Amino acid sequence: MSTPTPYKQIRALHTPRTITLYQAYNHPIASAAVSAQSLTASPLFKTTRMTWIKPSWAWMLYRSGYSFKDANQSRILALTMSHEDFLWLLSQGVVSHRSPEEKGDQGGKKLGGVRIQWDPERDVKMERLGYRSIQIGIPGGEVCERWVGMVKKIEDVTDKARELKGVIDERPEVTVGELKEMGLVPEEKVFEIEDEEVRKRLGMDWPVEPE
Repeated sequence: MSTPTPYKQIRALHTPRTITLYQAYNHPIASAAVSAQSLTASPLFKTTRMTWIKPSWAWMLYRSGYSFKDANQSRILALTMSHEDFLWLLSQGVVSHRSPEEKGDQGGKKLGGVRIQWDPERDVKMERLGYRSIQIGIPGGEVCERWVGMVKKIEDVTDKARELKGVIDERPEVTVGELKEMGLVPEEKVFEIEDEEVRKRLGMDWPVEPE
């Protein structure tokens, strides 16, 4: 019998040293970013604005409509960070809906105000699952400026998202295992958060929220 997936858990494509996150952008920002391997290569990318990243490939597909939702999400980029930089980012986190005992704690804002949301996870066919997926909102200003320098590699994965959508449309019965064999779904594994203070900041051990 398989063990149920914890309600709040970070799952991602990661190696012993790096982790992959996703965000969707418009054509000019994405093209410049991939070419220069820097998100700030296009003047259209503003470090003064909040940007959201997520480690779940399925949730990225859901959020962007497989890149077809709108022009500002027409290119999906895979962003590689080191474990150390990713954990630093999480250590600045403030959960959007904090627990009662945390409501008076303004420490997160002083640490940079990285916004944490736990949204219902999806599968690659957009079906809602019974557990949550982390979304990380990076605020404009110094934190965003620091974060863009942490991104070690930028890859355009738009074609992969669109090919996956085409396969699902043609073969609604296709399994996740088959999609993985096609290279259209990454092997996301648990990214363990062992630091108790970070787990507290992320609200990972709070009681399960009613749906």
